[in-house]
Amino acid sequence: MFARSTTVVAHPDRINSGIRHISTEVMPTVRSMPGCVGLSMLVDRESRRCIVTSSWRSADDMKASDAELHAVRTRAAEALGGRPQVDEWEILALHRHHRSHYGSCVRATWFRVDAANIDRGVDIFKLASLPALGELDGFCSASLMADRDSGICVSSVTYDSFGAMERTRGAAGTIREAGTTEAHAEILEVCEFELALAHLHVPETV
Repeated sequence: MFARSTTVVAHPDRINSGIRHISTEVMPTVRSMPGCVGLSMLVDRESRRCIVTSSWRSADDMKASDAELHAVRTRAAEALGGRPQVDEWEILALHRHHRSHYGSCVRATWFRVDAANIDRGVDIFKLASLPALGELDGFCSASLMADRDSGICVSSVTYDSFGAMERTRGAAGTIREAGTTEAHAEILEVCEFELALAHLHVPETV
């Protein structure tokens, strides 16, 4: 499974209209394309960062969609009032306790690991981090994606509510530090988002 994320730092007055544009214009187009599994959108209103992620059954499906989606991506960025940054990922792990719902939130962690250690990092995530995260209050699901060429990875943990995400900050931080230390990974950034759109129907891989 693979994913393409488009990040836009939105104009503060255009976030809500941008979400509507992604929902009504972008999502139906993307989901109708061959090999597309779904689409999600994360929003951090404080930093104005919006991340739209589409998931694909194969790297070939994802690459085949790129030309057609260029104009769609440009219009979406314009709707949000910013410029798009595009990243492509391999989805290495996903565990879902239950599906998210309105009001769910996501804590995302970007980190860097030596490319030769990525598979070991995946094992640590699956065998150690995921079971511990699954015990946290309000846990919905967790995923791990990587750009193997750069060694940049991102883990995303979804919670039932902002309150649950807030209450788990300390415990999640302990799990994060333990996992990245064992994987010899460098944490680059941790950010919390509202889950504005939740239609990233990636199959369970754990």
